[in-house]
Amino acid sequence: MKQKSVGRVKNKKFAIKDDLKLSSGKTLSNVELSYETYGDLNSAKSNAILVCHALTGDAHAAGWHLNPAKPGWWDMIIGPGKALDTDKYFVICSNVLGGCKGSTGPSSINPETGQEYALDFPIITIEDMVHAQKKLIEYIGIEKLYAVIGGSMGGMQALQWAVSYPGMMEKASIIATTARSSPQQIAFNEVGRQSIISDPFWNNGEYYGKERTPRSGLSVARMIGHITYLSDESMYKKFGRDLQDRDELSYDFALDFQVESYLHHQGESFVRRFDANSYLYITKAVDYFDLAINGSLSDGLKDIKAKIQVIAVDSDWLYPVDQSKDLLTALQTNDTEVIYNEIKSDYGHDAFLLENGQMNFVLSNFLSENTVEDVMRTEVPTIPIDSTVKEAAVIMFDDEITHLPVVDENNLLFGIVTAWDLSKSIVEDCTELREVMTKDVKTCKCEDSIEHIARLMKKFNISCLPVVDDELNLEGIITTDQISHLISNY
Repeated sequence: MKQKSVGRVKNKKFAIKDDLKLSSGKTLSNVELSYETYGDLNSAKSNAILVCHALTGDAHAAGWHLNPAKPGWWDMIIGPGKALDTDKYFVICSNVLGGCKGSTGPSSINPETGQEYALDFPIITIEDMVHAQKKLIEYIGIEKLYAVIGGSMGGMQALQWAVSYPGMMEKASIIATTARSSPQQIAFNEVGRQSIISDPFWNNGEYYGKERTPRSGLSVARMIGHITYLSDESMYKKFGRDLQDRDELSYDFALDFQVESYLHHQGESFVRRFDANSYLYITKAVDYFDLAINGSLSDGLKDIKAKIQVIAVDSDWLYPVDQSKDLLTALQTNDTEVIYNEIKSDYGHDAFLLENGQMNFVLSNFLSENTVEDVMRTEVPTIPIDSTVKEAAVIMFDDEITHLPVVDENNLLFGIVTAWDLSKSIVEDCTELREVMTKDVKTCKCEDSIEHIARLMKKFNISCLPVVDDELNLEGIITTDQISHLISNY
């Protein structure tokens, strides 16, 4: 499948006409949302996908701006031939309420004073962000989204969408996140906020237009946050204990190690693109996020109607696998249609932004629901049930295959012979195929999803499945190689 960029894109603005009522009971006037779209909305307006960004993300999810430094933050996922195929879907991404990349936030002008809001900006929640997004979706003319997708804080938004507006989407993909912030997650955010507040140039939030701004505090906050986005393994692979621009330890407080230099670079580059007050407000919204009702997560999620995909990263210690599985259990308790995928990666929390092949595969499969029929081989060598082991060996050698279905004269599946079975025939001195073939064969149907088949193969440690109809007539075969090929096309 050929993959391309969506090319050059433009940022757009949407102004909410009415006052926006917030969870706190306060209201905001003259709210604007910055957003981008990719692909075309079909005539039925049924192909729209809303992508929600993470903590410090923005509306620029794909493609290139006029003076590009780099493509959008999820360019590996959005575009022709990718999981969010813009030849098929109409993709929308907006900067969140409270942000600093075009949407109304603390750095915006307060219409009542003519000055930046600063700390006069009201506290916001994930629910408020989603409420504002809903108004954008309605403005575009979409009554029902095909899907809402997000990772990290974006996953919180996607989940909040499914709870707040259960009839407004077919599917929701919840990636590397949680249904309620844990004490540890809140603690990390508070340390980051205190590093900003303690900066002498924060000036109680009144630093706009001043020569000195809380760059140091915001930089440290980013350094703290960035550590949680990585994993110990990824840091070892990237840096180890290598020194930075020196051959020996300095024995002072200079930056001895490469990892130290890297973190300082991340902090310094972050302050050039993000507002310190926005960081305070958005992290507070993340802390407040809790979809449980009276401590019960299943009660909080009971109204969800969308089909849900929960994606976790095995090395993520910011939003660990256990939290994704808690979400999965709560959804299953409510009999919600849900699937679970786990990304295997050393990248840690950031894997959903970096693991091109795996992320494209699991998202594409969830959205398009690729089936066995899409990738199976239909021209499959077979062998009659009354054949010999030698005849089976000749066919497998000539066709360079390791699995050979055994059928009767009507193409009815009786079993399968594998390379392992041939080895066993030598040890046991068997000549008849019936003596060595595998009779208890796991099979699948044309309409089975690739994701389901991949899980089945993993569970039973098998690399091939015959494809049969309801009467066990052989229709084809699917192997792990074919599934791997599907993944590699991304």
